[in-house]
Amino acid sequence: MQNAVLFWLRRHLFSSPAQTVLTLVLLTLLVWVGSSLLRWGVINAVGFSGSAEQCRAAAGACWAVISEKYRPILFGLYPYDEQWRPALAMLVWFVTIGLTLSPICWHSRVLWPLWIVSLAAMSLLMSGGLFGLKSVPSSDWGGLPLTLLLFSGTVIIGMPVSVILALGRRSPLSFLRGLSVTFIEGLRGVPLITILFVAVNVFPLFLPPDMEVNKLLRIIVGIALFFACYQAEVIRGGLQSVPRGQYEAAAVLNLGYWHTTTKIILPQALRICLPAVTNHIIAAMKNTSFVIIIGLFDVLTATTAVMQDPQWRRYYIETYVFIAGLYLLFGFLLSRYAVWVEGRIDASRNPEGVS
Repeated sequence: MQNAVLFWLRRHLFSSPAQTVLTLVLLTLLVWVGSSLLRWGVINAVGFSGSAEQCRAAAGACWAVISEKYRPILFGLYPYDEQWRPALAMLVWFVTIGLTLSPICWHSRVLWPLWIVSLAAMSLLMSGGLFGLKSVPSSDWGGLPLTLLLFSGTVIIGMPVSVILALGRRSPLSFLRGLSVTFIEGLRGVPLITILFVAVNVFPLFLPPDMEVNKLLRIIVGIALFFACYQAEVIRGGLQSVPRGQYEAAAVLNLGYWHTTTKIILPQALRICLPAVTNHIIAAMKNTSFVIIIGLFDVLTATTAVMQDPQWRRYYIETYVFIAGLYLLFGFLLSRYAVWVEGRIDASRNPEGVS
């Protein structure tokens, strides 16, 4: 084992004089940056229980700003006395995610009702108006619950639409294929900000005067369609990677188009493109921050807003580090889960471990 490690180091880091010098320089830089961050973030920092006065006297980070401002960061403009409701809505979301990721629930008859009920419960908790809950307009929603709602709606709407678009683009029917190509390339050719602007300001102009569609719903649909167009190209690549023999085997079994697609082709295509699909899902989480353009306060925008307090304004770096940690944690957990799913699929396809 020790010889293997030395061989790897010699081959990849010290294989030549130039590479040895570069390795030592980068290692020195890494140690310097790491020690500086350690002094700033831990040794000389003020903890979560500190005060603004202690932060001003300290030479390191001020983590007390997180404990002081965590409620407006996590809940945005939501009424202070009612913030137990978005907190409960987040709990519902996390429980639903936990059930969704469990193999026990990997069936459409379970997942669709589960998410419909959970999103309805979250919307009821956030909006109120029933069961004695105070009504809160969606314009006052913000923070992490809004980010989770936007992300969930984007993926739940966007994934089925992306599959339909990918299949439509490979359809033998020229009309359906042309319609799918036009839709995909049309939305991929414009920025997400433009789509949000159209959803908020242009779309209502085409509605009857007495008809109004919720602003948040329009935003979710706009982001979901944008997400679906990019995801459709990923899935189309997976469909193209399925061997032709799979189609021929389905034809021999006299399977129709839908049985061939849903039972044989599509599962293999999704397995092939799972890493790329995961990347776009993670990107969808980060794209929710664009809603600042149309006046909604997601968790990142809420963080920016709370930094207007003169007493804590100078400690904006700590708050952004906190939010970056949330995004990093989400992306890391999702990517590791995708790796686990991929390994589970491979194990089920090759239970004996035969190559």
